[in-house]
Parts: sequence; C-alpha cells; structure tokens
Amino acid sequence: MSLENAAEVVRAVYAEWARGNFRAGTELYDPHAVLVIREDFPDAGVYVGRDEIRGYMRRFLADWTDAVIEAEDVLGARDSVAVAVHQHATGSGSGALVDMRYWQVWTFRGGAVIRIESVRGRAEALQAVGVQEEPGDSRQ
Repeated sequence: MSLENAAEVVRAVYAEWARGNFRAGTELYDPHAVLVIREDFPDAGVYVGRDEIRGYMRRFLADWTDAVIEAEDVLGARDSVAVAVHQHATGSGSGALVDMRYWQVWTFRGGAVIRIESVRGRAEALQAVGVQEEPGDSRQ
C-alpha cells in the first residue's frame, strides 16, 4: 500500500468513526497488531492482537454516549500516518462532557496496520513518523 493510499484509508476510517461506526478499519489490523495507549492517557497500556484491541475499544466505548472520534489533519511519511484527533463524548453515567485533542500514529506493513499509538502532541507524532517539524511550526 502506498503512503497516499494509507493516508486515504485512515481518513476513511476516521470518517466512519465520526459517524459512530467504530468497527470501521478493524479489518485492516494485522493479527498481531499493537495498540499503544501512553501513560498520560486514561486506560494506558499495550494491547496486542485483534481480540485485545477489540476488548479495549468495547470497554472504552461502554463509558460514553455520543462518542465521536474524528481526524482534523492527516500527515504521512514512510510507512506511517499521523492523525490529529478530536474526540468528544458524554459520560454514560455522569453526563460529563469530554472534549480532547491528541494524535494517533498508524504504522502499516504492506496493506495491514501493525501499530497504532496515541500521543499527546504534534511534535511527538511527527517524530514517530520521521518528519522534522519546521522551525516556528508548533501547532498542536
């Protein structure tokens, strides 16, 4: 899969997630795909394989109503795609509104996703995909 195709595929997945279809994209996961949720996120951990990733998503989504996860920007380099993510939802028990922005880095091998990692900032995401940030470009 070319980098351009990978970026388009990732855009399509987030378009579905923005509509609430969180099953979208799971067919892309390698059987041994890794989901990394860094320590500065809730439910931090490393989830290995399709079943663990699905389990994480089920538990995550159970806590929210009206969850939306959408892409605001998609940048690609080498075999990875960095996505500026906007996530908002309502706590299913508390009714609390949550609105957060972060980045996810998708790494492909062939046509399969082998790793997705959530990071807080643009600089971390760009570093993960091997892109040097331009001086003065400190957008989050």
